[in-house]
This record gives sequence, structure tokens and C-alpha cells, in this order.
Amino acid sequence: MSGDRDVAAEFGQAVNMTAHELERWLESAESKEVGQKQDGGESTGHASGREIVRLLRKGRSSWTGHDYEHMTKVIGYIRRHLAQRPSGDVRETRWRYSLMNWGHDPLK
Repeated sequence: MSGDRDVAAEFGQAVNMTAHELERWLESAESKEVGQKQDGGESTGHASGREIVRLLRKGRSSWTGHDYEHMTKVIGYIRRHLAQRPSGDVRETRWRYSLMNWGHDPLK
């Protein structure tokens, strides 16, 4: 089970927004405008953000194998996206907004 512990620890470091902060962010127009959308619907990152809120509220003792798989996906996305940081002020960029959909605010 140390693998799950490691994933949970890394997820806790990567996701630096609280469930409440992320939930509020996901309601914003900026959140809904970014990311890859299938069939014009919800973006992958926005759907992931809703799943992250669920995980944060659910609590570690109730996490399942599926939950740990999603955490691994979140960790990978955040790592890859952080490596692509644009130069200059990122406050109002699609790059930051996309990361925030995945639970990470690079300005925190």
C-alpha cells in the first residue's frame, strides 16, 4: 500500500486548492472556457476538477483504486503543464486557468 500512500502524498502536493476554492473556480466563465472539449461539452480538465472536489471531500480512508488512478492522472497533467510555463505574467492566462481546473493554482 505504500504506492497508494505515495500517490496520495504527491496528489496532496500537486493539488494546492481546497475543495471550496476549486468548486468556486469551476463555476467561473474562465474555467469553462479553457481545455479540450469533446462534442462541445465539458472540457476534460473541468470534469477532472469536479472529480478532484469529490476526492477532497471524500477523504483518504474512503478512496478506491479508481480514485488513486485519477490522482495519478492529475499528478501527471500538473507536472507536464507546469513544465510548459509561459514567460511573463501568468495571472490571466489560459495556461493558469487550465491548471486551476486540475486543482493547482501556480500563483499560490
